[in-house]
Amino acid sequence: MTEDIKISIIIPTLNESKNLVELLPMLWEYGGNSIQEIIVSDAGSTDATISIAKDFGAILVHSKKKSRAHQINFGIKEAKGAIFYIVHADCRPAINFSEDIIKNCFLGKEAGCYRYSFDSNNFLLKINSWFTRFNGIFAGGGDQTLYITRNLFERLGGFDEKFTIMEDFDLTRRIKKISDFHVIPKEIKVSARKYEGNGWLKVQLANLIAFTLFLLKISPDSIKSLYCTLLKQQKTS
Repeated sequence: MTEDIKISIIIPTLNESKNLVELLPMLWEYGGNSIQEIIVSDAGSTDATISIAKDFGAILVHSKKKSRAHQINFGIKEAKGAIFYIVHADCRPAINFSEDIIKNCFLGKEAGCYRYSFDSNNFLLKINSWFTRFNGIFAGGGDQTLYITRNLFERLGGFDEKFTIMEDFDLTRRIKKISDFHVIPKEIKVSARKYEGNGWLKVQLANLIAFTLFLLKISPDSIKSLYCTLLKQQKTS
């Protein structure tokens, strides 16, 4: 029965106190009784991230590496749910997201993500978000969040931790080799902070360069170094 299926939510963090204050209550409310636990995998925050995670009932684990791939894998070691839902701290979930995810898994759709829109009225960002409805080569970026069954995650061996950047696209590509990947036709909300700090064109160029280098199988550490050089205020967790 679908009501017996539980979801473990994993959030990789590094100094995300302002976002967690908003995100955690929404996850509990919109997820309802289907949430097994929320796991915050923190990479050494120096703000109030840790205390806020505890205050809002999350399980806190301390990662020794500031890398999303490692943080998520590390957090999942504590997870008890049959489904994992990976959420970045600056994303805001869809209402009743747990129903969407469990329904998809019950129908055999083992992995997928959401469309998104930005928390901005910028016209160019609206164009960006419109393309997230398509299940193409760019689908499955971390800002779209990711659900995946425990069974499929374990079959894939989790995130490849050599990907210190582009870990989400690597996992999505591997999912598509052995299973289907689905884009749920609902929107989540995503922060536009990276664009506000750098400008639309600069972020687009940095993203294009990073994705091209990823496809060319350039070292992830080299891609990350270049990406962080090109952009200010870029999240590193």
